[in-house]
Amino acid sequence: MSDEATILVVDDDDRLRALLSRYLAENGFRVTTAASAAEAREKLRFLQPELMVLDVMMPGESGLELTESLRRDNADVPVLLLTARGAPEDRIAGFEAGADDYLPKPFDPKELLLRIRARLRRIAAPPAPPGAPTGPLPLGPLDFDPARGELTGPDGVVRLTGGEAALLTVLARKPNEVLSREDIVAALSMDETGERAIDVMVTRLRRKLEADPREPRFLHTVRGRGYVLKPGR
Repeated sequence: MSDEATILVVDDDDRLRALLSRYLAENGFRVTTAASAAEAREKLRFLQPELMVLDVMMPGESGLELTESLRRDNADVPVLLLTARGAPEDRIAGFEAGADDYLPKPFDPKELLLRIRARLRRIAAPPAPPGAPTGPLPLGPLDFDPARGELTGPDGVVRLTGGEAALLTVLARKPNEVLSREDIVAALSMDETGERAIDVMVTRLRRKLEADPREPRFLHTVRGRGYVLKPGR
């Protein structure tokens, strides 16, 4: 993913919005801004950004509510949330809403830039390690292609968020092998809340992979050890 990706910055703070727009543009991104969730929705009618930087605490519809709405509508654009509330439970709420990353205010714009670049890199599936499967993996009526980070089924492409696709790719690179939460967090370059975020993303993935998410056939929890993906028809 090149730095020419389009970023949609949504924040009701005029000064911060202008600062981020200028800074990201100076670093090679195309930037569009919105001052509210309503304005963001209007721009999303004709704009397909590669990533959204979204403030949580906005008048009217909050960033969390907008994120939840996007995920209900199967929008897979990666969302990086900004908020003055940086407690672990607030971050988990963001991940549960469907966000892919979370950065508490105040923050260094350089850190935001690094997180954006890291997230965009994760959208493109990483090179397969030696011995990894080279073709799509069967998951019941679905197929997941780790080389493309794409899940398909009888009705076409199943939308995954950037975080979900990255997590499924990590698991698919080592099918039938238990991966610890720590290993997954390291593979995805997540922060200290990453292990809980992995649990949240696994729950969301099961809703898309499994006929009965409560009795998973493909994405299993191994108590005390981690997660394992078991392909099959």
